[in-house]
Amino acid sequence: MSMEEEAVAQLYRDHAAALRRFVLAATSDPDQADDVVQETILRVWKLGPEVENMRGYLYRTARHVIIDNYRRRSSRAQVTNMPEEELATADQVDRLLLKVIMEEALTRLSVDHRNVILALHYQRLTAAEAAEELHLPLGTVKSRAFYGVKALRSVLDEMGVKR
Repeated sequence: MSMEEEAVAQLYRDHAAALRRFVLAATSDPDQADDVVQETILRVWKLGPEVENMRGYLYRTARHVIIDNYRRRSSRAQVTNMPEEELATADQVDRLLLKVIMEEALTRLSVDHRNVILALHYQRLTAAEAAEELHLPLGTVKSRAFYGVKALRSVLDEMGVKR
């Protein structure tokens, strides 16, 4: 196996499963997901970027591949409202990308911080409700929320997410 083939194989080993989950959520077509993953990895490999956050770069590239594929299909079908539909698709993919990035970032937090952040920000519980639900003192919930958000910001910075 050449060094080039090994580089592509390494990208697949490291990122293909997560990338496929992302693409499947955006397209819900397993065949298309496989094609998008393959095209994304090949694009990234050909460009050979030196990036700190390869997974984030792959997600962004996959987003472009999905939108490019949608535009090709739309132009063949000669959809009359294509620009509006393209924007809707791009927004959907952006929301999905943000969701995937946040899910990955949350997995990098401690369980204690993650549980409090999920209770407060995703379940939209008050601090008192979260304390009751998590069986913790109110002060502990507030402290974990403060340090959990601080840790989450740090993780997002490491992942290359710009605020």
